[in-house]
Amino acid sequence: MAPSRPYDGGPATGGLPRHAFREQDAVWNDLLAMGESVVGSLEKSVTAVCEGRVDLIAEVKEEEEESDRKEVQIEQETLRILALFEPVASDLRRMATVLKVNRDWERIADLALRVARRVRKLGRKHPEVIAPESLKDLARTVLAHVRSAQAVLVNVDAEAARKVIAGDQQVDDAYRGVRRQLKEQTAAHADQLDGWLLLLNSARNLERIADHATGIAQTVVFLQEGTIIRHSGPK
Repeated sequence: MAPSRPYDGGPATGGLPRHAFREQDAVWNDLLAMGESVVGSLEKSVTAVCEGRVDLIAEVKEEEEESDRKEVQIEQETLRILALFEPVASDLRRMATVLKVNRDWERIADLALRVARRVRKLGRKHPEVIAPESLKDLARTVLAHVRSAQAVLVNVDAEAARKVIAGDQQVDDAYRGVRRQLKEQTAAHADQLDGWLLLLNSARNLERIADHATGIAQTVVFLQEGTIIRHSGPK
């Protein structure tokens, strides 16, 4: 867990009472804990993809439901802090970061569950369709991307965050390769169409997970530097 006030993004709001800072730190630490939990859930989902571990899907579902609850709790607490204390400068950026990243973590948890469920459905209805190694490699690449995003958030490291943002291109390239391969399989094996479409959907959801991780890294740059770089690519 990161220490309280884990960055120096500008002067603190001197007019705020001490307990206001404690409450901001508490909700920040809640966000970091949620991120750790979601990364753990994604690890299980990727294990399901790579090793066929459908026994892990129930855990992924439970953790996704907990992420839903945590998202609401963190959002409500952050909005309360904003309304009650009216933070400015770096404190306002930190609370804005909590709201944005909170949503990203919830979406990653939701998409991780979707990926895991596709694995189970594929095994039940289309056992003859085997996930190619390229899809497994994509899953591992996305997991590494998300882990990196969590690390730059914990450390509030804008320089490292820019490297994570640049790494999104590697995920995109891998996704395009997987998509091309899977579309070729759908054309070659029309009788197995539904199974290959499940894998295509999984690949797309993995790519979307990486997009949210990139969004987290972009928000870290905003947090530390006050610069919004969404839609502008790495700088």
